[in-house]
Amino acid sequence: MPRGGLFNYARPQMDTTTSRRVPLVIGIAVLVLLLDQATKFWAESALTGRAPIPVLGEFLQLRLLYNPGAAFSIGAGSTWIFTIIAAVAVVLLARYGMQPQTRLRAVALALMLGGATTHLLDRLFRPPGFARGHVVDFLDYNGWFVGNVADIALVCGAILLVLLSFQPVRQPSE
Repeated sequence: MPRGGLFNYARPQMDTTTSRRVPLVIGIAVLVLLLDQATKFWAESALTGRAPIPVLGEFLQLRLLYNPGAAFSIGAGSTWIFTIIAAVAVVLLARYGMQPQTRLRAVALALMLGGATTHLLDRLFRPPGFARGHVVDFLDYNGWFVGNVADIALVCGAILLVLLSFQPVRQPSE
């Protein structure tokens, strides 16, 4: 008979540090949002009308672009669809980010939440109009693609989530 009586079913162990994870998730997401928007403001003020500026030769350059589509400017005529996708992503990432998580998983979700939120804000409030806004990109990676701080956060968060998926799940000790 189980310890504690017949009706004492094994309950999954909840992360008792959840309340500490919420400020971590919100803090990192807000930091990503602020860094991304600040660097976009700088890029628009410093790079408008200028030729690409080499940072690491041609491998990394500063070049201002306005992206109406997704990664690699795919779907440039469907900006409103990407606005909806970004809104759904923000809601889902916020929901998962507020659930019990390991610290590293919370960081990964927070990076993605910050990146998705700042892209959503660009789509909602930047020209040419509401829900059709273009994302400001300015980091040119050898001509392969041009991105921004939010893209870096999204990619780092996604890579971290993939790496964490290979980590064995630890069972709580009794």
